[in-house]
Amino acid sequence: MASQSASSASQIPAISDPSPIPSSSAAFGTPVYPIRRKQTSDTATPSILPISLPAATLRPLAFRTFTKKHNLTLTSSALQTIAIFIGSHCGSGWREEGLAEKVLDEAAKAWKKNRSSVIIPGEGSDLTNILQNIEGCMVGGRIVHQRASSRNDNSVHDQGLSNAVLARPGSLSRDDSQQSLGLTTLELEDNEEALAAQNPRSWLQVVDAFEQPRLTYNATQKLFEVVRKRPSLLPDPTRRMALIRDRYNIVHQRLMRNEAFQTSAVALSRSKSLQRSPSQTLMPPQAYKLTPIANLLGRSGSAHVLLGLLGNSPTGDLILSDLTGSIALDLQHARPVPEDGAWFTPGMMVLAEGLYEEEGSVAGPGLAGDGGVGGTIGGIFHVASVGGPPCERRDVTLGVTDIGKGSSTIAAGGFGWTDFLGVGSERANGPAMRNLEKKVLEKHHLASRPIGRSRVIILGEINLDKSKTLEALKQLLGVYALEQAEQTPMAFVLIGNFTRYAVLAGGGSGGSIEYKEYFDSLASVLSEYPSILEDSTFVFVPGDNDPWASAFSAGAAAVLPKRALPEMYTSRVKRAFATANAEAKRPSDQKLRGEAIWSTNPSRLAMFGPAQELVIFRDDLSGRLRRKALRFGAVAGTGSPDAGPARQAREDSTPTDEHEASGQEYMDVDRTIESAQSVVPDARAKETAHTGLPSDLHAARKLVKTMLDQGYLSPFPLTDRPLLWDFGGSLNLYPLPTALVLMDPEAPPFALTYEGCHVMNPGALVAPGKRGVAQWIEYDTRTRKGRMRDVRF
Repeated sequence: MASQSASSASQIPAISDPSPIPSSSAAFGTPVYPIRRKQTSDTATPSILPISLPAATLRPLAFRTFTKKHNLTLTSSALQTIAIFIGSHCGSGWREEGLAEKVLDEAAKAWKKNRSSVIIPGEGSDLTNILQNIEGCMVGGRIVHQRASSRNDNSVHDQGLSNAVLARPGSLSRDDSQQSLGLTTLELEDNEEALAAQNPRSWLQVVDAFEQPRLTYNATQKLFEVVRKRPSLLPDPTRRMALIRDRYNIVHQRLMRNEAFQTSAVALSRSKSLQRSPSQTLMPPQAYKLTPIANLLGRSGSAHVLLGLLGNSPTGDLILSDLTGSIALDLQHARPVPEDGAWFTPGMMVLAEGLYEEEGSVAGPGLAGDGGVGGTIGGIFHVASVGGPPCERRDVTLGVTDIGKGSSTIAAGGFGWTDFLGVGSERANGPAMRNLEKKVLEKHHLASRPIGRSRVIILGEINLDKSKTLEALKQLLGVYALEQAEQTPMAFVLIGNFTRYAVLAGGGSGGSIEYKEYFDSLASVLSEYPSILEDSTFVFVPGDNDPWASAFSAGAAAVLPKRALPEMYTSRVKRAFATANAEAKRPSDQKLRGEAIWSTNPSRLAMFGPAQELVIFRDDLSGRLRRKALRFGAVAGTGSPDAGPARQAREDSTPTDEHEASGQEYMDVDRTIESAQSVVPDARAKETAHTGLPSDLHAARKLVKTMLDQGYLSPFPLTDRPLLWDFGGSLNLYPLPTALVLMDPEAPPFALTYEGCHVMNPGALVAPGKRGVAQWIEYDTRTRKGRMRDVRF
């Protein structure tokens, strides 16, 4: 009836009233209750007399609006552009009537909504387009309907994004995640009870290497930018150099943020007053300065600290390269820092301290010995100490504090506005997601026992061509099947290799048909535990022996990142999950079902948006590091080799957790793995002489420090570990993840914490050297710690 009235009303001639009132009567076009209309004035639109507004006059107001209110930074050219616009369109009332402040606020909102950069440049058309849109909505120096529409748009944006985020993080598109306006205004208090009752698995999202945002670091503007160029498997050769240059720029800016490489003007001015007699130890703190390799020319006999990429010259000499050139190295008297505490191989970024000697007194490196700037610098750099670049904690990188205590406080600097995974940035929705994470995980945790929905079960080296593997998997799943349904772990991560030998390469594991039968056997085992399949997410990460890479690599180092397993082999496993979900007796309002996700290598799990990040990587790291590592001579003398910038940076980057305050080691370790045995039998069975630690524990710490200090999952030459140049950024460990799984069957199982990042290696599912023992790691997202577990089968 109402629709008929509306259609009849649409046929009535238009009323002369410029603002007609909707009527309840189609015949008369009058409202039921008369409404008193406001008297409108016919005054003309006030004109604006343009003025010349200096940028310096507008600077305080712009700083208060853009920087303090919206956390944005204006360049000088951008400030000049905005000053000209306000002077032309707001006139002399820009300050007294508050016209400029409203324009600045709208411009900042529009920039944050459509761009991810926190620095606003004056060049380009981005800022000009925003000002043109604002100009079209200004009348008499005031924003008329644009202000209302902007408020309405923001409210719709807030509501839409909030609903999308509260529904499930996985439903957010990447474009939505870049928009921070809606995410910063999440109102979780109204839905606190409903959200806390949700399954923690609702907030789990798998991000494979090919879906991760492709970012590059702009060293000029000191920010991360999205690569707009379409990726390719056969890109331009310049992408290879861009990949290496990006690694160097990220490490270099990380060092510049380290206190050991920052000079203080106050300290320099007071250095003379701080110097005491030789018997007193109070001295000004030493700050190390990096020297570009090209600046070594003409400075023979001087000491320097270099940062560069280790490599080999065409003549076989060891060289160090940065963005300005290369220099031959002499490691005859070099000492590693710390002593036997990290690996150093070609392809790694290292800090080298030593003395430069020009080509006039020594023989050059041979080819291109006198290349000058941009080539190989003549002469030799005699290295005294070499060390890795110090690691940077996740909270420092993101510019927040107390990030691991359920809350966060914004600090200066950092890349908090950068969305590294496509799930939202830390500054935009990190605090809200972290508060929600605490409520959800605490509600699904049993205080009496360390079990709950917050667990992630990590299994490594699932060789399906071994009958013992299926027996161990049955026993493992049986352990969790006995638990209550509401306490089932939210995810199981199964990491390859799924066969002992390379499939499709004539190996002992058969061919394509046999590989399909292996996963059919796995599906049969999983079907015996429908209660787990219907309430958990299974993530499969392939290895080098799995197709299709093994068809041409024969099990050797294949190209990274590696794509997921082909669907033709996994159909039976997917059918097992579909059957379990169909037969499940679940409430009608519960729509979350069990699923199997076939991901890439490496892969990442994002939990509660940017609150937690778990990186999963499968590679034979220990064996490659032992084969390629540099050998240093014996320690000469009794002096400590830990000297120079590498030691200072290491001391400054030491974690400050509670366990360190009590005098424990600077790496927290799961004590249950100290008695574990290494898979590779060698002389490491004894305790190391200089540390007194068990050999397996020392090897684990050495591996963890090397990988996190490098900030890259494959710090090797591209000839040893090939990479897809356009997707090499997916191997970055910057910022540091919350947890990292380094699945290396040649390394001992471990669970260590270094610089706030919890690193784990579950080892092979069937423990080598132990008869009938299955081992795995149980990672708790609530405590952000993993622990080794085992069971006999």
